[in-house]
Amino acid sequence: MKLILTTAVDKLGIAGDIVDVRPGYGRNYLLPQGHAIVWTKGADKQIEGIQRARDARQIRGIDHASEVRTQLEGLNVKVKARAGESGTLFGAVTTSALALAVKAAGGPALDKRSISVAKPIKTLGTHQINIKLHDAVTAHIPVEVVAA
Repeated sequence: MKLILTTAVDKLGIAGDIVDVRPGYGRNYLLPQGHAIVWTKGADKQIEGIQRARDARQIRGIDHASEVRTQLEGLNVKVKARAGESGTLFGAVTTSALALAVKAAGGPALDKRSISVAKPIKTLGTHQINIKLHDAVTAHIPVEVVAA
């Protein structure tokens, strides 16, 4: 089954790639989750649009990734979360909330899949997050979680 990826899928490809997958994987996972669309001969315009959007968001190389890392490490990122009196959160801080907090602090718009946390953030205080900007460049940013 030939599909066009609309998002990056681990061990398969990135947005705009044409991939050939088993019919069950495509029909039961990739298509319902919105990770892919069915390939047709007239889909070249869609592929170009997907690739143009990907190139606009993408880090352009190691030098650009280093500049973004320097910018990110200089930010003061705060995330507001609901917490109990003992300082534990009701739930955990998500990578989506972290990406929004980085953007609100003056950083670039990040993909939530590029953010990783060593263990789930479930308490108030300062925590370390890692943002993979390039294969060779990772930014380590302190994030302060405050009560909402």
